[in-house]
Amino acid sequence: MSTASDILLAGLIGRGIARSRTPEVHIAEAAAQGMRSVYRIIDVDLLPADDQNMKTIVHAAEMTGFNGLNVTYPFKMGVIDLLDELSPNAAAVGSVNTIVFRDGRRIGHNTDLWGFAESLRQNMPDAPLETVLLLGAGGAGVAVAHALADCGTRHLKIFDLDPARAEQLAAQVQANRPGLRVAPVVTVAEAAGLDLSGIVNASPVGMAKTPGTPFPFEFLRPGMWVADIVYFPLETELLAAARQLGCRVLPGSSMAVFQAVRAFELFTGRRADPVRMKTAFDAFDEIPRATADAWVNLPS
Repeated sequence: MSTASDILLAGLIGRGIARSRTPEVHIAEAAAQGMRSVYRIIDVDLLPADDQNMKTIVHAAEMTGFNGLNVTYPFKMGVIDLLDELSPNAAAVGSVNTIVFRDGRRIGHNTDLWGFAESLRQNMPDAPLETVLLLGAGGAGVAVAHALADCGTRHLKIFDLDPARAEQLAAQVQANRPGLRVAPVVTVAEAAGLDLSGIVNASPVGMAKTPGTPFPFEFLRPGMWVADIVYFPLETELLAAARQLGCRVLPGSSMAVFQAVRAFELFTGRRADPVRMKTAFDAFDEIPRATADAWVNLPS
């Protein structure tokens, strides 16, 4: 945990993230704690081609005096090569979504793992976890896979459009969580033929910039629970179809808030209020985007 600070200067790096709610969540929490804050969106898709270099972006943030950076799709794995140190959970899962700049060092953390696990525990404490299908084995998927294991999943099936990546994640989780039975599946149809307790979409399919569903609707059954880590839009096509069928659903907003709670604490050394951050998240559409780019709660 970093030393407590009265200033939050941070940002979010990713692609297609111009409408992310992360800035408002952090800024609102900082203001509630009497801090000054700036939180910038760094949407690589909107940068000139010559400026779309992660090494340059991270270096610039560090030199500007940022407390740290949040990292999202598709940089959670690639950014590791730019860091000096990894927290134990980031090292275990091989994925970073939070970078803290401290004492001249870049330290990578993974708050997605705790964020998804806490979201599942808080919102679906009695969800059956006998057999769960994970869709997506990328930077978010590795954290969700370990979180599912920590929450008590007994059999985990992993699908990715890249079969080798699904196999690699299955082997990694099996080694890190030996009490769990893990196996990749070659097709979604293969997994759908199993008696699935639940499904988690940890792929980018369903995001505003990549619409669609990673799991065909005809394979859904009312007894399943369905979770999505995508939160823009809040109601993905997958969640809407599952809800209509009578499945219990868990939107990505919950994981987004809990991972932000942990990230705020890492950036500032201050304990965050999850309820307050959830309120800020839910009020996103009522808050002008301009607040993400200006000092707020400045002393008079």
